[in-house]
Amino acid sequence: MTERINVLKRIEELRNLLDEHNYRYYVLDSPTISDAQFDRLFHELQKLESEHPELITPQSPTQRVGAKPLKIFASIRHEIPMLSLNNGFNKEDVVAFDKRIHERLDLDLFHDIEYVCEPKFDGLSISLFYKQGLLEYAATRGDGEIGENITQNIKTIGSVPLKLRGTKYPEILEVRGEVYIPKADFIKLNELAAKNGEKIFVNPRNAASGSLRQLDPNVTAKRPLQIFCYVVARTSSDYKLPSKHSIILEHIKEWGFRVNDEIKVVKNIEGCLSYYQEMEKKRQKLPYEIDGVVYKVNSIHLQQELGIISRAPRWALAHKFPAQEEMTQVLDIEFQVGRTGALTPVARLKPIFVGGATVSNATLHNIDEVHRKDVRIGDTVVVRRAGDVIPEIALVVLEKRPYHAQKVKLPIHCPVCGSDVVKAEGEVLARCSGGLFCKAQRQESIKHFASKTGMNIEGLGDKLIEQLVELELVKYVTDLYKLTIEQLADLERMGKKSAANIIAAIEQSKETTLAKFLYALGIREIGITTARSLAKNFGSLDALLQASEEVLQKIPDIGPVGALHIVTFFHQNHNLKLIKELQELGVHWKEELHKKMDHLPLAGKIFVLTGTLETLTRDEATEKLQELGATVSSSVSKKTSYVVTGKDAGSKLTKAQELGIEILEEKNFIKMLS
Repeated sequence: MTERINVLKRIEELRNLLDEHNYRYYVLDSPTISDAQFDRLFHELQKLESEHPELITPQSPTQRVGAKPLKIFASIRHEIPMLSLNNGFNKEDVVAFDKRIHERLDLDLFHDIEYVCEPKFDGLSISLFYKQGLLEYAATRGDGEIGENITQNIKTIGSVPLKLRGTKYPEILEVRGEVYIPKADFIKLNELAAKNGEKIFVNPRNAASGSLRQLDPNVTAKRPLQIFCYVVARTSSDYKLPSKHSIILEHIKEWGFRVNDEIKVVKNIEGCLSYYQEMEKKRQKLPYEIDGVVYKVNSIHLQQELGIISRAPRWALAHKFPAQEEMTQVLDIEFQVGRTGALTPVARLKPIFVGGATVSNATLHNIDEVHRKDVRIGDTVVVRRAGDVIPEIALVVLEKRPYHAQKVKLPIHCPVCGSDVVKAEGEVLARCSGGLFCKAQRQESIKHFASKTGMNIEGLGDKLIEQLVELELVKYVTDLYKLTIEQLADLERMGKKSAANIIAAIEQSKETTLAKFLYALGIREIGITTARSLAKNFGSLDALLQASEEVLQKIPDIGPVGALHIVTFFHQNHNLKLIKELQELGVHWKEELHKKMDHLPLAGKIFVLTGTLETLTRDEATEKLQELGATVSSSVSKKTSYVVTGKDAGSKLTKAQELGIEILEEKNFIKMLS
């Protein structure tokens, strides 16, 4: 008997702890324990309940997930109908709404009326019914009179309380709110769906609605659903609610419901319109979708006096933002080349007014996105625009597809410079391989070429390069070595002395190393460490030019993608022509004899560097290790010999400890090098 009492006591203790931490995590967004600690408490409760199933209650935190799939949703009649809201689309509609309220209440137009302003969430309206503080059922809005019983699915949402907090709540309580999916989680949800070949959701609202209407609550539990509650529909007849809507919201917050922080009490219609403008500006930065704001008369007494008309209350208005989705036709799909060589498909559209602006172009992100959405030239599409965000095609209206609609293919050659287009297996973006040559990439490739890690041209900063490119004094990196003091001296904020210093730095940069030169070429996937490996393994540029993808992949840290980019770059005639011209202009390096590495002291050892070293930079440490025959890798694996740690070492150190790899602090690392 004593043992059973102790078990029951521990179960209650665990349930209360888990409820408290759920509340802090989902409602207050202020967790006080780690996920791992929460999991330990949860698993302990699960174990105790599995050993004593007779002690399981519907409100236990373990019952949020795991109910059997339903065959069909049962119907629930709303005792208090879930009303719609009348809509306003401009300032005139809002002023008319305020005027009607004053007239109905027989008040002078100058009489102050207090309004509660709330974001209008773009989600799914639901009702939560509690009896004696415990969740009894949850229902969708349905037609306003009859909804669907979604209790098992609602339980999977961490921000929905299964048991009310405190003791001052009514015996019967019905609270209503909006279930939604945060923007960032919606993107991740669609990325995962695309990866698994599943259906892509059009927008977060559809995703939330589809998730709540899953017959299997285990599926709903995997969806990142959240809730905001915004009204009390009914309470026990003997319970007296506060006289203001804003105070009622404070009460339900204390009972454990999640209430939005953007809700504001204002005076008169000027305050409402000011709130609308404020929220319209904030809209894109909010972590959830809203499609307008809602104004409600704050006084419950005045609400009751105003009453309802048809299926909407007279005391509330939804002030909608301009439409963000419209239908139009795709006239063409072109490929733009970005500063880093990425090819982005852009749909040319029949102009349409959407989201407060006329739209004639929409991004399609990449060729995989074009094929996933199956967008074709000639299609009718739904275009979405949100504030200053670039318009995008949300979906294709297949019913309106013409028989002559054209499929889109990725170009073989860059539309700007004609270089080969490369899309490595597993990569999302396709890229132009003519980095040094392509006009679209000119500015970035010159900046990279002149950088400290590249040709190290001191004084040739980003702004000066931008100026030289804009004036067309430099079209290719070879033009840097043809500049004169006179040309530079004529530039804005540039005197003869500064010009002479830069010309001297350009001249000095001609003497370099093969590794620095390879890095400066800007070959995709080739950082300075990989460039050093290439220089040491091949010894000369000529030997590297002859290397196949198979040979390149034998070099540490060069995989199939890097090998493909190297081979493609050196197979472009215009790239070879630029390299030859650079050499003719005086760029040179000492050829390194191909070294046999096996006699060097650290041959065969693989090092990983993490954190900040005090006595050496990361590049210097890498260079010294490679000179001693070691391989420097960017990731920790079972093959790693040593992990060198500096200040603020990160996850690589943790992984090394898990794998039992030897850790070298900086002091011991320096000792090893010497």
